[in-house]
Amino acid sequence: MEKQYTLHNYRTVEEKKMHTVEFINNAIEKGFSSDMILVTEALQERQLIKIAEEIAHRQGVKIVLLAGPSSSGKTSSSMRLCIQLMASHRHPVALSTDNWFVPRSKTPRDKDGNYDFECIEAMDLEQFNADLNNLLAGREVALPTYNFARGEREYLGEKLTLAPDMILVIEGIHALNPMLTSQIPDAVKYKIYAAPLSPISLDGEHWIPTTTNRILRRISRDYQTRGKTAQETIAGWGSVRRGEKKWVLPFKKEADAVFDTSMLYELAALRNKAESVLREVPHDAREYRIAEKLLNFLTCFRPINEDQIPCSSLLREFIGDSIFNVG
Repeated sequence: MEKQYTLHNYRTVEEKKMHTVEFINNAIEKGFSSDMILVTEALQERQLIKIAEEIAHRQGVKIVLLAGPSSSGKTSSSMRLCIQLMASHRHPVALSTDNWFVPRSKTPRDKDGNYDFECIEAMDLEQFNADLNNLLAGREVALPTYNFARGEREYLGEKLTLAPDMILVIEGIHALNPMLTSQIPDAVKYKIYAAPLSPISLDGEHWIPTTTNRILRRISRDYQTRGKTAQETIAGWGSVRRGEKKWVLPFKKEADAVFDTSMLYELAALRNKAESVLREVPHDAREYRIAEKLLNFLTCFRPINEDQIPCSSLLREFIGDSIFNVG
């Protein structure tokens, strides 16, 4: 009975009180972390079900475009949306705009002379629009795969023809930018903005910016799947944020739906993995001050054993062992 009562309180408690460090830590201390995880996942899945049903019932939609800032969980979101679209009797195909990057030799550079992968000019817009129009016309298209190590698009034999019941689900930071699909009729598009939007409060009054969630997600993911140290991720975070402000956030208003990728338990779940990576930042490094702040911040949360987190969770994109191909 106590467990049911606690779970009932979790669902009905005033939202401001629920999204506090104290609430999260109390749930973990009393043994209800599994309940908190499962309810959080269910609430997130409910959002996707609603979006998928709206897409399925909207006449003429053939392309779903999903965008959001860095470490929002776009890849997992698009794949989980595909599952819900299948449940709504549609045949989705997931694509990433990253595969239409221009060759490295043509990638623009920023003011410091570094490759600017955040700008839309890093995309081969002509080829992307040509491929989409050919798909919409029912023609077979050879799909590219971008080789990031070589900096080139490759064609490995993957081909696609868009059948009448099929729908493209395309994710990428520029997906909501009208420039990306300028040659595609608006009537066939459905646009989604995905980002963590519900902050956690330290005390009911002071709210933790969701950019903190995102940098901790990115530090964990970059170390595990991209071989980057926390120092390297922190060093590049300013450039990432500048790119978001220019290329992502201004187009949020274009969205037909907003998907909140926040998870109540995520900072507690990220603690162990992020701490071990952050401790590797040298004390004499420029990035150490930020690493130290993040380490001190993480001590506010009691850690959650990641074995409790479902393999289909969006958080698995950042801590590993996802059921989806999110590498």
